[in-house]
Amino acid sequence: MTTNSRRRGAALDEAILEAAWAELIDNGYAGFTLEGVARRAGTSRPVLSRRWAGSADLAVAAMRHYIAQNPIRAPDLGNVRAELVRFLREVSDRRAITIARVLFGMRDYFIETSSSVADLRKALHEQLGARPVIDDILERGIRRGEIDPRKLTARRIALPLELVSHEALMTLKPVPAAVIAEILDTIFLPLVAADRKAAAAW
Repeated sequence: MTTNSRRRGAALDEAILEAAWAELIDNGYAGFTLEGVARRAGTSRPVLSRRWAGSADLAVAAMRHYIAQNPIRAPDLGNVRAELVRFLREVSDRRAITIARVLFGMRDYFIETSSSVADLRKALHEQLGARPVIDDILERGIRRGEIDPRKLTARRIALPLELVSHEALMTLKPVPAAVIAEILDTIFLPLVAADRKAAAAW
């Protein structure tokens, strides 16, 4: 196994974060220890302790690393509905199920940190510092006249992703295309469409 003496800096951090993510997937947070991560990464607990204050911090760092390594793109398709469908399907197929499985094993983390799923999600995205993909999609929709910016609120903007994530969390399966269409066509888009003509075009 590769040892700490042959890996330093970013290469060592990468190995540790990948090992930490694998430990979360295999054992959940209840079985997540610095010793276990160190063994899997081929390093030592003191090396981990110098970088992260404890298991909770390392677990969050591992989740953040996974998200950063698996970005979701939203190319301009010329139509806000088409872009949202593609975005939500990518989230469902590539990320939501894996994250949902990890969250199911995070009960001890939430007790230990006196936090919630919402707190964890906020921490992950704030630390990544990335502009939400859905913001880019909606901004293009506004420029095309498909979306009324006056109808956009923080809760409404979050709604499509929240509903898809909830569906994935409840079923632990990819969200069917029909469910994504229902979320967009009967819930989200009617709330934010610029006018009936724009909604009819979808």
